[in-house]
Parts: sequence; structure tokens; C-alpha cells
Amino acid sequence: MTRCYPGRTASERGDRAPTPREQDLCEFWRNWELELLRPGLIVTVGGLALRRMLGLTDLTPAIGERFERDGVPVVPLPHPSGASSWPHAPGNAERLERALELVRSELQRLPTAIS
Repeated sequence: MTRCYPGRTASERGDRAPTPREQDLCEFWRNWELELLRPGLIVTVGGLALRRMLGLTDLTPAIGERFERDGVPVVPLPHPSGASSWPHAPGNAERLERALELVRSELQRLPTAIS
């Protein structure tokens, strides 16, 4: 949700989450990009994106569900970090499969580009 790399954590295990101020500073640019691009589908990746795009704070129950933001479908996905234990928790593989099916379904309903 930010357009910059915030750097490593102090422990050097993974990337540092952008501060709320950094997120706020980048919100204008994200909103402007959405206005310019007018996407037919938004896929959020990870909890931070879910919070910033939809205001939802709990990632797990959102995975496999479809939401809307200003009339645009939004499908949340977990962050693909190898450091994450999320994919190994019970029930999460099924949630992820439902989410990926939603992405496929939403992509299929979008108009195709003219070559």
C-alpha cells in the first residue's frame, strides 16, 4: 500500500511494516492510481492492504470472500512471504483456494482487451 520499500525490521527478519504516517502519505497516490486506472478488479495482498483498502482488521475470515470498494470487486489474498505461517494453519489452504477461484471468476467476467 506504499510505493516505497520501508527497509528491514530491526531483527533483520523480514521487511518493516510502513508506519501509519508512511501509509497516510502514500494514500493519495494509491487513490490517484485507482482513479486513473479504473481497475475492474482489486486484489489485496496481506493484512496491511486489507486494512487500508477495506478497513478490515482480520485477514483470515476475509480470505475466500468477495468485497467491493466503490463498485469494484475486491478479493483479499494472504501475503506470500515465506516467513508467514498463515498457509499452514488449519483451514487456510481451503480459504486460499476459494480466493483464487474468486480471482479467476472475476477475471473471466472482465472485458477482453482488443489486440
